[in-house]
Amino acid sequence: MNHDRYQRQMLIPEIGADGQDRLSKARVLIAGCGALGCTIADLLARAGVGHLRIVDRDLVELTNLQRQILFAETDIGAPKASAAKKRLQAVNSTIRIESHSQDINPMTIRKLAADCDVIVDGLDNFETRYLLNDMAISSGTPYIYGGAVGSEGLSFTVLADGGTTGTPCLRCLFPEPPEPGTTATCDTAGVLGPLISMVAAHEALQAMKLIIGRSEDVDRNLMRIDVWNNAVHRIDVAAPDPGCPCCGDRDFQWLNGHRTSSTTVLCGQGAVQVLPAVDTCVKIEDLSRRLAPHGQFDVHDGIIRGQLHEERSGSGDPVELTVFDDLRALVGGVDSAERARSIYDRYIGS
Repeated sequence: MNHDRYQRQMLIPEIGADGQDRLSKARVLIAGCGALGCTIADLLARAGVGHLRIVDRDLVELTNLQRQILFAETDIGAPKASAAKKRLQAVNSTIRIESHSQDINPMTIRKLAADCDVIVDGLDNFETRYLLNDMAISSGTPYIYGGAVGSEGLSFTVLADGGTTGTPCLRCLFPEPPEPGTTATCDTAGVLGPLISMVAAHEALQAMKLIIGRSEDVDRNLMRIDVWNNAVHRIDVAAPDPGCPCCGDRDFQWLNGHRTSSTTVLCGQGAVQVLPAVDTCVKIEDLSRRLAPHGQFDVHDGIIRGQLHEERSGSGDPVELTVFDDLRALVGGVDSAERARSIYDRYIGS
């Protein structure tokens, strides 16, 4: 490894040559490559983390560009994970970057998190965060939670060490996820770009501390930032809850699939994601031929996109269908999970 690139970082006494070597040998799972995930990935790539595994199920949209720093106008319509990989490889060609354009769910998380030193949260939904929390506690892998909406953000590090070195888990802090539609999202309340940078920087720094073996320096408080009102709060969350279903009873309800849905309404996108009933793959060209009599479809980068002429949205437009090579689909123009599942079963198969 050429240390010249990281010379300014290595001048920090807590890092030095040994810390830089540890960074170069680390593997980090970045779950989600939206606003937080983009900035976290950029910071860790520039810091020299040797192996980044980036996972995101979405495509780049015009509205992402205000805050998702790895994407440009030319990336609109491309899978976020692959677009992020392309940009990061230009930033640092000496590290390994994996991109996975897939959903994070009970069927995929174990493989995605395998051999990772840290799991970092760049997500925008609670169901997957509780899945990551389950995975972290069950495997003993540190999990760094982060969220940002409007002008307010949160960050917290979950250490599943147990005893005096561990921290509360996400379910200790928030025993149940909020009911759908009861909390603000980026799509309903907006988000400030500078807030993203602050929360993501806090997450990335905690990951770096863990990688270089400075866990005693990790922030064990729940950090809350309100950038508009110039407020930063560090909330002492005390010890793990012995009655916590996850870290106390080791009942991993999301990891075991007991509380994970096969359909997800994507807030603000006018679409529903539908997962296949089993972990499978299909030749995308064969599926495209099967869909051809029912609409106009194109295949690009292993993704089918098009419209179903026989299905209409609430506004009367054709329903849009995007299918990935793992048979995950986005059904656009519908807001009902039941109808999206029905369309999926009819045209792709149950």
